[in-house]
Amino acid sequence: MNDAEIRKVLGLLSQDDTVRAFAALVLGDATGLPPKVLDRLAAGGLAGRDADGRWRARPERFRELLRAHAEPQPELSAEERVLRTFLVDGRLTTMGMRRDKRLVVLRYVARVFEPGVRYPEKDVNVALRAFHDDYAALRRYLVDEGLLSREGNVYWRSGGPVDV
Repeated sequence: MNDAEIRKVLGLLSQDDTVRAFAALVLGDATGLPPKVLDRLAAGGLAGRDADGRWRARPERFRELLRAHAEPQPELSAEERVLRTFLVDGRLTTMGMRRDKRLVVLRYVARVFEPGVRYPEKDVNVALRAFHDDYAALRRYLVDEGLLSREGNVYWRSGGPVDV
């Protein structure tokens, strides 16, 4: 499919007689429609005859044109798929997930902490609250998995990927 086909369909829909005929077909009433107009709609892929020989609208033509010109979706990595599943608008939807998926999410969350910087527990809680209301469980998971370390009430990043 090319741009000429899109222009043809848009041209048909910009004409009063063809848009009225298309609307009538969508509503299921093809009585009294001029054959010349129906032939123009058929040439543009917007109408066709069914098995009984009756004219019917082909609104699926719009989907065909959109699909033909749509940008292909990039392949997502397994990690990106997990993040899209459990993060909505940057917040965790649930904490109950398998360990392998939880590790993907925890590595993502750990990136909010700069390597080499020490954070008081209060600052850690504020940062983690942005991801989930149960920030204490999230903090505990990060420490248990070795992504954060703690001494007293001071935390620092000790694992996970580092953005360069």
